[in-house]
Amino acid sequence: MKLNELRDNPGAAKKQKRVARGPGSGKGKTAGRGIKGQKSRSGVAIGGYEGGQMPLYRRLPKRGFTKPNAKHYAVINLGLIQKFVEAGRLDASAEITEDLLVSSGVVRRKLDGIRVLAKGEATTVLNLSVTGASKAAIDAVEKAGGSLKVSAPVAATAE
Repeated sequence: MKLNELRDNPGAAKKQKRVARGPGSGKGKTAGRGIKGQKSRSGVAIGGYEGGQMPLYRRLPKRGFTKPNAKHYAVINLGLIQKFVEAGRLDASAEITEDLLVSSGVVRRKLDGIRVLAKGEATTVLNLSVTGASKAAIDAVEKAGGSLKVSAPVAATAE
């Protein structure tokens, strides 16, 4: 076999349809767009238009609800805290607060508070003080001999 004998499998490469290339091509003159009208012009996108019929997105009912004052927590896993302690970026002997977690780079920002989840393992004794934690995370920290203090999120004062 030589380089000049290499060929694609039959049917693997389909020739592109070239429109507006004369009447012999079968797609000449108007290029298959018909005569006049909005759809024959360039730059037209009629997404969701159903020819005057009520469009599907308006026929279906609205669903769901977005709570306007929902709390958004920064979520971190126990395994990540453990990794930072082992790397020496967090001091396990002192109490680990939310501000300490932000300053050490474990989490970028606090948002409405920090919530600890139980993914990963806590092998060292940790004393954590955060806004929220899962039951499994609290159990895992206490099993390792540490404590996880959960403070209630600060509610916005209504005046």
